[in-house]
Amino acid sequence: MPASQKKPRAVLRVELTEDDGDWSCLADAETVIEQAAGAVTAVLGRELRPGLVSVALSSDARVAVLNANFRGIPKATNVLSFPAGAGAAEGQLGDIVMACETVKREAQEQDVSFEHHVQHLVVHGILHLLGHDHIATADAERMEALEIKILSELGVANPYTGALETGTIE
Repeated sequence: MPASQKKPRAVLRVELTEDDGDWSCLADAETVIEQAAGAVTAVLGRELRPGLVSVALSSDARVAVLNANFRGIPKATNVLSFPAGAGAAEGQLGDIVMACETVKREAQEQDVSFEHHVQHLVVHGILHLLGHDHIATADAERMEALEIKILSELGVANPYTGALETGTIE
């Protein structure tokens, strides 16, 4: 196909809401999160359909309620993804909700910057919205490989080994 007829790269747009929690240590949340969505687009763009991802920056308390209501697990987790269901607006991929206190704690425990950990979780959440999962080992390996590749676009080290990796996805 000639270059002028190639399928254009899809764009993931982000709608950001600061719902709850003290996210003030994330200096420019909108840019950090849009960069993560942009890296997903850079790696998967020709495979994507254009879409909107809603990201809510929230607190452990609110995420614990959501986790209890939707997954039957009455405690906070770092990120929840809710794929758009029937009746969603055209192009709406779904929602991602992050728990501030858990994300901060994990970044400290993993000795990674808060911004990089947020970007990892946004990438992880978007991949869930796109249908990826990590329940079965083979699926988890594919999803982790995608995460590593996408995060390398941002200069973010492999969250599973701490090394900055660039390579191909198998």
